[in-house]
Amino acid sequence: MQKFTTLTGVAAPLPMINVDTDKIIPKQYLKTIERTGLGKALFDELRYNTDGSEKPDFVLNQPAYRKAEILVAGENFGCGSSREHAPWALLDFGIRAVIAPSFADIFHSNCFKNGILPIVLPADTVAQLMDDARKGSNARLTIDLASQTVTRPDGQTVHFEIDQFRKHCLLDGVDDIGLTLKKETAIAKFEDRRKQAQPWL
Repeated sequence: MQKFTTLTGVAAPLPMINVDTDKIIPKQYLKTIERTGLGKALFDELRYNTDGSEKPDFVLNQPAYRKAEILVAGENFGCGSSREHAPWALLDFGIRAVIAPSFADIFHSNCFKNGILPIVLPADTVAQLMDDARKGSNARLTIDLASQTVTRPDGQTVHFEIDQFRKHCLLDGVDDIGLTLKKETAIAKFEDRRKQAQPWL
């Protein structure tokens, strides 16, 4: 998993509430178990017409936001079914952080497991960042995970809270499996000792 330390990038405004995981990545794309290739299907029904052509009004189809790395969204982002493909699609598109007043619990957890930083901020603060994002590619946000801050284009700094264990995992770039593998040597020694002491197991 890629480490998350600091990120300065274009923020795309998505002023919609209750964006569910089917909106993020529709069910027809859930057949794959690969984490790559889903970015093109991100927000499929919002981004494309039925003939496959782009909807020019959708934010990620606009030139200023085609390379957005941050998404500023409305309340209850990632609600609905618990598909892990949703953060996979966001990450494959290039989104490394989502800022919203609230997230669905399972989506929130899945973001951390896939290297995406979900930032919860008060609704009025998110509204200010949404206004910043509407200014286009010249108005970049900077996220510093170590200091837990978001710096606005005017230099104003906003502090956010985060679970310290999840912060540690993102800074180190480790998921649940990575954490276990860090103890691989100790695990191997334990298994060797057990085989000698209890060879019948």
